[in-house]
Amino acid sequence: MNRSLLPMIGKLWLFAILFFLYAPILVMAAMSFNASPFYQLPFELSTRWYQQMAGNGQILSAALRSVGIAMVTTLVATALGTAASIGLFRYDFAGKKVLMVLLFPPIAIPWLITGTAMLIFFFAIGIGRGTPAVIIGHVALALPYVIVTVTARLSSFDITLEEAARSMGANSWTVLRRVTLPWIAPGVVAGGLFAFAVSFDQFVVSYFLSEPGDSTLPVLIYTAIRKGFTPEINAISTIIIAVSMLIMFLATRYSRFAGDR
Repeated sequence: MNRSLLPMIGKLWLFAILFFLYAPILVMAAMSFNASPFYQLPFELSTRWYQQMAGNGQILSAALRSVGIAMVTTLVATALGTAASIGLFRYDFAGKKVLMVLLFPPIAIPWLITGTAMLIFFFAIGIGRGTPAVIIGHVALALPYVIVTVTARLSSFDITLEEAARSMGANSWTVLRRVTLPWIAPGVVAGGLFAFAVSFDQFVVSYFLSEPGDSTLPVLIYTAIRKGFTPEINAISTIIIAVSMLIMFLATRYSRFAGDR
């Protein structure tokens, strides 16, 4: 095969993959602006379904609940994950490598299994279902993302900067506030954005742990699809995808997984 064709074939293959991934999303987004409730063609541009969605109290209530849970999850997971990352970076202790390896299974284990396990565990310890259980479940899922992201940022941190600050009389809190945190701030921001995206988009754990009639937005969308699909779902799904992609773009922009370039 002519080597000059390899770059072209690679680009075509990449384009085919991207098309396969994003074509259904683009079609759904386009149909959210179609006036016909049955997706009839020719296409008639309209914001009818966005207007109906804006007047749907059930959707707005679920959206506000999802945002509130995601914000609490972000704050808790970011604080705990950042502290854990700094501890893992600074100190050596027995079982440290095992602990770091155990951060990845929660990311890899199917959320259906995780949701079932959390439901059984929360009922066993008396928490049951409800908003506290949902927040705890979301924090547990978001923590590994925060720890991995902040740890990646810390991998390029020069520990001698802390030693220099201490030699000049700075205490541990001052070193953390004036030296360490400013350096890892991009990783902390990226970890927080990942935590928000994981929580806001989470369906399985929310479905298992939410009380009836008090659903998050992904659970409400699933319920609406089961009862009868309407273009309002296209509208809210388009908004969720746009917000999620923006969050993930910002997270990857500020994460600097490979350190400074």
